[in-house]
Amino acid sequence: MVQAVMEKQPDNAAERREAVLSVRDLTVGFGDNIVLDKLNLEVLRGEILGFVGASGTGKSVLMRTVLRLLPKRSGTIEILGAEYDKVSEADRMALDMRLGVLFQHGALFSALTVRENIQVPMREYLDLPQDLMDELARLKVELVGLAPEAADKYPSELSGGMIKRAALARALALDPDLVFLDEPTSGLDPIGAAEFDELIAKLRDTLGLTVYMVTHDLDSLFSVCDRIAVLGKKRVLVSGTIEDMLACEEPWVKSYFRGKRARSIVREHD
Repeated sequence: MVQAVMEKQPDNAAERREAVLSVRDLTVGFGDNIVLDKLNLEVLRGEILGFVGASGTGKSVLMRTVLRLLPKRSGTIEILGAEYDKVSEADRMALDMRLGVLFQHGALFSALTVRENIQVPMREYLDLPQDLMDELARLKVELVGLAPEAADKYPSELSGGMIKRAALARALALDPDLVFLDEPTSGLDPIGAAEFDELIAKLRDTLGLTVYMVTHDLDSLFSVCDRIAVLGKKRVLVSGTIEDMLACEEPWVKSYFRGKRARSIVREHD
């Protein structure tokens, strides 16, 4: 059964969709420790891809390598049709502007207000007057469902859910095509996590985003992800829909998606 799922060919609709992120034969390591070995992965335009795996398997390593925060040993990474290693510095910067990132725990700058955090990418990549940046930041605050007064608060004055939304607003500052989310619902209560999932789905539909989401949250995987990719044994073990995950007989995938906790979530979504 595992082999059948792993080799399943995409349907006609998927075949017609562009791969906005394509990772081929990627190898990443630290010293003698190989973390990812000839890994392959595609993220299709307009989808929310959930990326899962046991702790320590390299989920964050992969995301950071794609974002050029970690070096790779071999393989290719294409983003929005361009191979990072082969484009000019100017084109690479233009590509970076089309990416948004929400790091785990938000990673907001503690000495800056929410508005100033949102404006960091604008100052880095654009030359805009302050009034325009203030207006754009206000719009991003509203877009992620924060109250207008949150713009002048510091991260220490925000709740966990507000920090996630503020970090998402910063990720959307330059109107990206592809957004990376690292454990976006971790630390949130079930209601807050569900509301954040709904926000992600709404933004994907209204802004035409493509979303790459590293998560352990089964509710997120069942409720908002179009496809799921599972990392294990230094590569992508299996990818497909939630139905594919439920049918897979690979031991870790079976335990994760058909375990006791997962079965209760399946009943809730049926």
